[in-house]
Amino acid sequence: MVYFFRSQDEHILAVQTQKEFVKETIDALTWLFSEAEMLDIKVIEGTFIGPRREMITPWSTAAVEITKNMKIEGIIRIEEFFPVKENHDNDDSIVYDKMLQRIYHKLDENIFTIDKKPEQIIHIEDFEEYNKKEGLALSSEEIQYLMDLSKKLGRPLTDSEVFGFSQVNSEHCRHKIFNGTFIIDGKEMESSLFKMIKKTSAENPGRIVSAYKDNCAFIQGPTVDLFTPSAPDGPSFFKTQKQETVISMKAETHNFPTTVEPFNGAATGSGGEIRDRIAGGKGSFPLAGTAVYMTSYPRLEEGRAWEAVPPRKWLYQTPAEILIKASNGASDFGNKFGQPLICGSLHTMEHIENDPDGAQRKYGFDKVIMLAGGVGYAKKGDAAKGKPAVGDNVVLLGGDNYRIGMGGGAVSSVATGEYDNSIELNAIQRSNPEMQKRAYNAIRALAEKDNNTIVSIHDHGAGGHLNCLSELVEETGGDIYIDKLPVGDPTLSAKEIIGNESQERMGLVMHSADTEELRKIAERERAPFYVIGDITGRDNFTLTNRNTGEVPIDLAISDMLGSTPKTIMTDNSPKGGADGKGGFAPIEDKLIEKSESEVKEIIESLLQLESVACKDWLTNKVDRSVTGLIACQQTCGEIQLPLNNLGITAIGYDDKEGIAVSMGHAPTAAMIDSAAGSRLAISEALTNIIWTPLADSINGISLSANWMWPCKNDGENARLYNAVKGASDYAIALGLNIPTGKDSMSMTQKYPNGEKVLSPGTLIITATGQSDDVRATIHPNLKYTEQSEILYIPFVKVANSEESFPLGGSAYAQIISKIGQKSADIEDPQYFKNCFNALQKAMFNGRKAIMAGHDISTGGMITTLLEMCFANREGGLQIDLSSFNSANILFSEVPGIILQVKSAEKESFVKELGESVEFFTIGTTNNERVLNIKYGAANNLSLDIDSMRDVWFKTSYLFDSIQTGKELATQRFNNYKNQPLEYIFPAHFTGKYEIPAQRTKNAAIIRETGSNGDREMAWALYMAGFNVKDVHVTDLVSGRETLEDVNMIVFVGGFSNADTLGSAKGWAGALLYNDKAREAIDKFYARKDTLSLGVCNGCQLMAELGLITPDNRKESPKMKHNDSHKYESAFVGVTVENSPSVLLSSLKGSKLGIWVSHGEGKFSFPKPLEQYNVAVRYNYNCYPANPNGSPEGVAGVCSADGRHLAMMPHPERCLRPWNWAYYPERDEDMISPWVELFVNGRKWLEQQ
Repeated sequence: MVYFFRSQDEHILAVQTQKEFVKETIDALTWLFSEAEMLDIKVIEGTFIGPRREMITPWSTAAVEITKNMKIEGIIRIEEFFPVKENHDNDDSIVYDKMLQRIYHKLDENIFTIDKKPEQIIHIEDFEEYNKKEGLALSSEEIQYLMDLSKKLGRPLTDSEVFGFSQVNSEHCRHKIFNGTFIIDGKEMESSLFKMIKKTSAENPGRIVSAYKDNCAFIQGPTVDLFTPSAPDGPSFFKTQKQETVISMKAETHNFPTTVEPFNGAATGSGGEIRDRIAGGKGSFPLAGTAVYMTSYPRLEEGRAWEAVPPRKWLYQTPAEILIKASNGASDFGNKFGQPLICGSLHTMEHIENDPDGAQRKYGFDKVIMLAGGVGYAKKGDAAKGKPAVGDNVVLLGGDNYRIGMGGGAVSSVATGEYDNSIELNAIQRSNPEMQKRAYNAIRALAEKDNNTIVSIHDHGAGGHLNCLSELVEETGGDIYIDKLPVGDPTLSAKEIIGNESQERMGLVMHSADTEELRKIAERERAPFYVIGDITGRDNFTLTNRNTGEVPIDLAISDMLGSTPKTIMTDNSPKGGADGKGGFAPIEDKLIEKSESEVKEIIESLLQLESVACKDWLTNKVDRSVTGLIACQQTCGEIQLPLNNLGITAIGYDDKEGIAVSMGHAPTAAMIDSAAGSRLAISEALTNIIWTPLADSINGISLSANWMWPCKNDGENARLYNAVKGASDYAIALGLNIPTGKDSMSMTQKYPNGEKVLSPGTLIITATGQSDDVRATIHPNLKYTEQSEILYIPFVKVANSEESFPLGGSAYAQIISKIGQKSADIEDPQYFKNCFNALQKAMFNGRKAIMAGHDISTGGMITTLLEMCFANREGGLQIDLSSFNSANILFSEVPGIILQVKSAEKESFVKELGESVEFFTIGTTNNERVLNIKYGAANNLSLDIDSMRDVWFKTSYLFDSIQTGKELATQRFNNYKNQPLEYIFPAHFTGKYEIPAQRTKNAAIIRETGSNGDREMAWALYMAGFNVKDVHVTDLVSGRETLEDVNMIVFVGGFSNADTLGSAKGWAGALLYNDKAREAIDKFYARKDTLSLGVCNGCQLMAELGLITPDNRKESPKMKHNDSHKYESAFVGVTVENSPSVLLSSLKGSKLGIWVSHGEGKFSFPKPLEQYNVAVRYNYNCYPANPNGSPEGVAGVCSADGRHLAMMPHPERCLRPWNWAYYPERDEDMISPWVELFVNGRKWLEQQ
């Protein structure tokens, strides 16, 4: 039966149940649904948008689980339906997600009824017809192979076998082009693309530990103190242990899915890449993510000359929609999983080249690029997978199977638009980060043990079970039992059960004696756990349903993986174009002849190009602080702006070593010369990562190379070959290796009218290395002082002429709708290497000569100089470039860097740099907000920095106007420069601290499914001198934990139950409706010798439970959605108020910086605010420095006796100066003042 509830916002909640509701159940659900009204009717008339009836949503899965945790029995499904306004013309005019939703013209008891029956196994005899019907992208050779296999076996192949073969052997999965033979201009090339990439590691092994043979690559990492619970299957105290680590690195692209359905495409791309790093070796630990978005022009406003060509009739969604939704999806996954995104890039581009012969070439990222990458670590002893043995179990962790992502691997391997929309939509996955977090927590628990019992592990991605399970059993063979696989859609056929790409699942091989321990851990973490097969040793891949006797797949592993002929890529070198070689018209503008006003107009246009403009609209919605290990993310300066060159995360909480990551790409330059584009991409990544001291300098860096190319178009195969060769040769010359990467070789978009648009061939480089000291990182924001000088260091040798500074392939070329004939390039790799190594030595020799530094890349030197001034309130630059006799120098993207060096240290710095590296002193700081530049023979340019900063911020404002709304976007634009970070530290604070050796008081962090801020909070307590216990809500519910020996509890941050039905609602339900959990909490709060803290999601829980106002819980503040109705991530200023708070007692009157990361952080008070104890306020009571709209800037409140504190910002993520996005000039500080919050708690308890 189905019951209906109407929520406060008029949505309908439909509850399917096996039991008739009694009053107690109705009351509990009314509370859970935030006082929704139960409707005493069986039919609701009207038009509604809701989920597909055959697909239970992740939201429903979480909601039903919440009811089970509340001891409500019999509920099968809960879904939300949204009423449609009646003024729509017809169903076609209703906007909804066709992949996940459908239209209902009434709601009744049949909304979840499914008439469809699972299809029976089909035996295939006409392979060609089946290939076309299903869109399997099989080649004629592969079809012949299947025909021969069928003949060899003496039986028809099943639909599951043919479908499975198509997925595991797709271009997406097997990279056939990169392993293929290239014949260019009739000549067979001597090496495959993959061999050229592998050659880099053979020539320069560097710090590689594992390459080309696992889900991710590993390079040597530092030995650090890891901080982990002592036992994984119950509550236990944390411990520290020294471990030698390896650094994981990976980058994936999810281009086709993001083009078709941006939010889920990008979200599942991010999730898949995270799973790759989880599945490295015998289990590894993801730490931080990266992202790149590339689309055609978004056309945010009229009047942008470079966007003058009318937009195409886009296949699925507009570029602006894709950019916003894709970045929302990728951000949402990381936010909920608990992986910060600390480095990224954005690029937009379209171009039509009208050739002399009348031909027209169309380029643009209509088929978009969405890259998700990241770094992490593993124990070195677990960096290699084990070999499965006969009798081992195959285990599945994660969610149910749905008809999602069917054929994703194959459909991703062809041009978008080639297949029917239904096939392409059917190939998209859905996102459930909270489920992935559960599975990861179980894997993390095993991998952190002294004896990791995982034999082998693989993620579910492209190809679903087919790819994951075949790779798990590839060495030995195995039987898989379909009847053991969880099915969320009862209409799935056998083929769909084993071939769908439902996300958030991990496959493991474990010895049978060890699976019980994993079951207990999974139960504690609420991670669905299934033993689904056995290792046989028969080299077979057999999938059988033991309930029905059906055998959808029964093949030898060798037959399944196939041995089809090698791919042959035949092509000729590019022809035609302005130069007869596929080139482009020259840039004829002479910048040196332009007036100052004309140059200013060019700069203003340049600063609004998406690749150059401010990326605040991207960074303000993505978590950049979770883990508490982040040492460098995108924003810097007293006016927090996304300008940093690289991202850095520590590995251990008490170690200075960490992981540095940066990015580079040059797709427009690659259109001119694909090899030069590769060199520039690598160079940009290097000039971005140079700003932290690296282990082994340039030789300690490894690269991930992600290739996106419109293959099988005239000249493009040849251009790809040259690009790969250029990257390989250049990496080898620099001493670098490329141990990982990915390719997407179908970057062509086809339209129904026959129009074809090529996405420019693109290489995205991610550079990764070990930072030897995360504290020493150099940032771009200038330090205002008259005692400094500005140095320019090009990484190529330049002469005093325009020829040294080409403009082809630059952002300047883009804004004048040109590509050009000559781009920047690096002709002397050894000189580049010398520059890099000399700078590493000179910048990080302990003298701290460098005050600020920034690379020159997209937008050229003029952009670099302006950006170095943007994050400040004071000062400007006086620059003299006249000695170069060039105007192009302002806009050329020749690799190099700009440094601010202390005048007193300049001589020693230059001496350390050495005579082999050429540098130029080009200016000084000044005391005005002006950038004055002399260039050419007698040209002068004076730019108002604050005015230019607003121009640079404008594009971000236009994006925010769409994703946040005009009103708040305008507030952000008006206020961002007027809300600088200002600090007042406690007078007694010295910045010195030693972790206590003796521990007498116990604290516990309490976490729930979906919590992701547990480790940094546990460390904060440990650092303060507590024994710290790891407690899951399941420990309280089961009675394994009573809190009787605990003096302080902390409810941690995250997305408990994925924020389903409201932040912390499910968490509160589990504690309120389970006797043992409720008793443990009540007894703890009844004691007078206890303290509690709730941060972020924990603050929301304390508000929901009324723990701040224990004497009258109805008076408790509530937490509402941010006014922006989106996730807000920022480093903001707060004032610690004069309140009775025990934890904040020593910080009263302080003004400190702190991270916020939340979506529901607005305090709502049922009584006048003066009747509450406000403990923390935001320094500015307006958006965005008050990120959520809380009244009077309230950020935290405490109980009347001061023992219990609830706050939305994250002090536990700000313990070290390097955790802060902007820290005052206090170089000797080891800790930040926020450590005192936790120390105050310990000291108070010791006095009781």
